[in-house]
Amino acid sequence: MNLNLFARSLTLVLMTLLSINGFAAEKTEHNFDRWEKSISQFEKQDQEQGVKTGGILFVGSSSIRMWDLDKYFPDQPVLNRGFGGSEIVDSTHFADRIIIKHQPKLIFLYAGDNDLARKKTAEEVSNDFKEFVAKVHKSLPETRIVFIAIKPSLSRWKLADTIQKANKLIAAQCAKDDLLEFADVWEPMLGEDGKPRPELFKSDGLHMEHAGYLIWKKAVQPYMDQK
Repeated sequence: MNLNLFARSLTLVLMTLLSINGFAAEKTEHNFDRWEKSISQFEKQDQEQGVKTGGILFVGSSSIRMWDLDKYFPDQPVLNRGFGGSEIVDSTHFADRIIIKHQPKLIFLYAGDNDLARKKTAEEVSNDFKEFVAKVHKSLPETRIVFIAIKPSLSRWKLADTIQKANKLIAAQCAKDDLLEFADVWEPMLGEDGKPRPELFKSDGLHMEHAGYLIWKKAVQPYMDQK
């Protein structure tokens, strides 16, 4: 009887462990389908406006999506391919559909913010950037890629240490490759107290006001001016 009870208890423990592991796997599985509507809209724009090659393409999460590039860079051939809430892996996954076909001479990537908020490590974010670079350079070996540093923000200040670590890892990658650059927006967005400047952000403490984008413009402009 005791042996039967022990066997049933052991079976219950094993089933619980399997259930937990299955849940963890399900939880961490990345859902690319959630972006299909946004990607399809980009493709519709390409069909209507035509694909212009050799320009400057911005890609990444909502900080890119909400940036009125034509307003800030009226004399540059800029193209916005940001989709809010996305991570680096999303830009990599959809690169053929939203990046490669435009054959940009220069790419600005901003992502990592959402990645870290969803519990990715700094090392994982750095590796995701490495995979993004590999994906782009496989088809566009001469295209320059500028990573815009993961910004400090009021709403995600608790992640400051992890963000800085990810930025340092990615900056180190960029320093080893002539086609990679790192545009620092971290320091300029901090106040004298060493914390994010409130006036740079909307009421949600995450997305930026005009003043924030002016800092970003100043950070990326030198790379646009390079020949």
